[in-house]
Amino acid sequence: MAKRVLIIGTSPRKNGNSNRLAQEFEKGALEAGNQVEVIYLCDKKISFCKGCLACMELKRCVIDDDANNINEKIKDSDVIVWATPVYYYCMSGQMKTMIDRSNPLFTTANKFKDVYLLATCAENDEAAMDTTIAGLQGWIDCHSGVELKGVVRAIGVTNVGDIEGNAGLKEAYELGKSIN
Repeated sequence: MAKRVLIIGTSPRKNGNSNRLAQEFEKGALEAGNQVEVIYLCDKKISFCKGCLACMELKRCVIDDDANNINEKIKDSDVIVWATPVYYYCMSGQMKTMIDRSNPLFTTANKFKDVYLLATCAENDEAAMDTTIAGLQGWIDCHSGVELKGVVRAIGVTNVGDIEGNAGLKEAYELGKSIN
């Protein structure tokens, strides 16, 4: 049965390397017969969380921006894919901001159970992504029955286009294709 896959590209660069990984994952997931939607946060207006916790009661954020719509899409998807560049050994600020703004999902019934991470970094050592994975795992651990199912670590990419020819592109495609 086809799954609803939501890919969230968090690079501030529209044509960034991590967004290319997202495109390849999308291609594979579509070929596997899944329904796929891709959201690029660089096209969205998402403000910082205020920490008011009104969302715990309201089941949505009081800030009126694109995060509420994205949260609805996250809630209704079977699979969530985060694509991020790694900056200073962490996820992008855009990804962290969206994760913080997903706080209303903490108290709601969510459909998603499988989460994937597609990450790029300038370093040539995969360990440079460990803290990014740990940060995402913290979000995953706040949702019952949710599991990190796969990670693509594309290393040695800095400038836009450096990802071309990187083994991470094929790995992202194959991981997307494995969704069933």
